[in-house]
Amino acid sequence: MSGPRLRVSAPAKINLHLEVLRLRGDGYHEVRTILQSIALADTLTVTERPGPFTVRSRTASMPSDRDNLVWTAGAALWSALGRRGEPSGVAVAVRKVVPAGAGLGGASSDAASALRALAQLWAPRAPARLLREVAAAIGSDVPFFLEGGTVLAAGRGERLRRLAPAGPYAVVIASPAFGVSTPDAYRWWDEDATVRQPPPKVRRPPGRHFSAGVDAGGPGVDAGASAGLPRGWRSRPDRLWNDLEGPVSDRHPAIADMVRRLEASGAIRAGMTGSGSAVIGLYASAAAAERARRSARLKGWRTWRNRTTDAAAHARLTAVARVR
Repeated sequence: MSGPRLRVSAPAKINLHLEVLRLRGDGYHEVRTILQSIALADTLTVTERPGPFTVRSRTASMPSDRDNLVWTAGAALWSALGRRGEPSGVAVAVRKVVPAGAGLGGASSDAASALRALAQLWAPRAPARLLREVAAAIGSDVPFFLEGGTVLAAGRGERLRRLAPAGPYAVVIASPAFGVSTPDAYRWWDEDATVRQPPPKVRRPPGRHFSAGVDAGGPGVDAGASAGLPRGWRSRPDRLWNDLEGPVSDRHPAIADMVRRLEASGAIRAGMTGSGSAVIGLYASAAAAERARRSARLKGWRTWRNRTTDAAAHARLTAVARVR
């Protein structure tokens, strides 16, 4: 007989800025990136019932069970709570909306939202610190999705510092039929000595400085991750860039074409998000974004009009609800 049934949203993110720094000893790159939550979201339904822990979706391309980051999240939380063996007694159904391999963090957000729901079932009084520690062990973007809003991330992306909100912006998201794997994007970055600098219209600032508007800190926030972003980026997001856009666009010219289309449509900033393959454009109004979305349609691309969310809105979106 089934027990409680919970539902939770898993919103996507975009990268307003992404710098690739040194290669670490563990094979990962240090990064400095501004992560921004948006409202586009998957939905997880978590049902307590006898049997093994399962993760399923009607989206054929989404891996099931052990191959899914939601399963990894469940196993990590189960272990962190001192339970032995493999997790059991829960079935997770994922309704996918966020495209995979697009740089929108869909899998990581699913994992973070699974942690929220599973914690309510297994350990309702578990401290937030425990969830953050488990999230950091799962993947680079997972800790961010417990926070949401506008966040500066450093290290592998696990060291977070909350920023004063960017926007709000209306967002156009354009996703091609192909995806880009994160390891491929960073390998191409390493291979291409000619793309070590951002596009000519953008110059990295000399020295190490940061714009005003940074909170002093808070739970899950690292106060040491804030150097080196262009001054005035919040009012001039066109000063931001993505180091991976060059090498990925060289292999997939359609990405550069879509960036140009969104720039021509009046985007405040247009560019690839994360390691790709999705392209985003920021707009001052939903009407402007909708006009741009319609004008930017290309065969083989899916487009959405969406919006950025601050931390409070992200918390509301990701609140766990009990359903019948």
